[in-house]
Amino acid sequence: MIKRLLSYFFVFFAFNTIAQNVKPILVIHGGAGTISKANLTPEQEKEYHFVLNQALEAGMKILQNGGTSLNAVEASIKIMEDSPLFNAGKGSVFTSEGKNEMDAAIMDGKTLKAGSVAGVTTIKNPISCAKTIMQKSEHVMLIGKGAESFAKEQGLELVDPSYFYTDERYKQLKKAKEIEEKNKKGSGKIDVWKDYKFGTVGAVALDKYGNLAAGTSTGGMTNKKFNRVGDAPIIGAGTYANNKSCAVSGTGWGEFFIRTVVGHDISALVEYKNYSVKKAGEVVIKKVSDLGGDGGVIILDSKGNFSMPFNTEGMYRGYIKANGESKTFIYK
Repeated sequence: MIKRLLSYFFVFFAFNTIAQNVKPILVIHGGAGTISKANLTPEQEKEYHFVLNQALEAGMKILQNGGTSLNAVEASIKIMEDSPLFNAGKGSVFTSEGKNEMDAAIMDGKTLKAGSVAGVTTIKNPISCAKTIMQKSEHVMLIGKGAESFAKEQGLELVDPSYFYTDERYKQLKKAKEIEEKNKKGSGKIDVWKDYKFGTVGAVALDKYGNLAAGTSTGGMTNKKFNRVGDAPIIGAGTYANNKSCAVSGTGWGEFFIRTVVGHDISALVEYKNYSVKKAGEVVIKKVSDLGGDGGVIILDSKGNFSMPFNTEGMYRGYIKANGESKTFIYK
């Protein structure tokens, strides 16, 4: 009996020692595209850095207080969803019909549980809905009115669709329609206009328990049609996490990220071929490039190694470590 108790104590002590040795880290992105100094004023640069730092600090506060990577990811993304600077939540772009339709997903690297939401118009923070789906429903993905009914039942904050309106995004829609008309495209195809600030937001985190999580939230593509859904809410494409490999959140041209299954492909290279997160990210982003797509990813493994590869001129991104070291970036 004494031997058994001692063995239990040893296992408990060893587990907690290992947990305490894990240094939490959080990495975020706010979208990739043709982001150059010519496109942003110094004042705009400061605004982006400010909100990115707010998101990093919100997530790290949770991690430093013993919170989970899932809660840290949610907190960071909510900061960016609430800012009109990014194409998620408040700053979501407009569909061809003049609506804001949002998608989001979150995944737990420990259990491989995931939650996802797509095409919602009244949920203030889609990432919170995705997390609630993961935790309180037997499903992974809910869409449209059904997702909004679920959110209401769960007591999540709902808003009038007008909450998501911003002048800047509406101007982008008008410009996209002008280009569409000029090019005389259409006939069933999605007419792609790159506003070059895709703005999808995401976060990956490692907590002191050694668990990874990933989350992504987006308003999709300007002037999208037919209830188009991109890669962000698709587990294995724009969002993926597995403690055995890494956590991934993507941003860019969703159709290409779906076709190349970006998140899972990176994870598989790390798990099965022992690639570093840097090498795995570069290999997979090259696949996207070779098909004609663009964008970037943030990747974090269970040892705290991270990478932020992209094939565009810039990507809003940043990281913060448990020792307080943090940095945000915009350009290459």
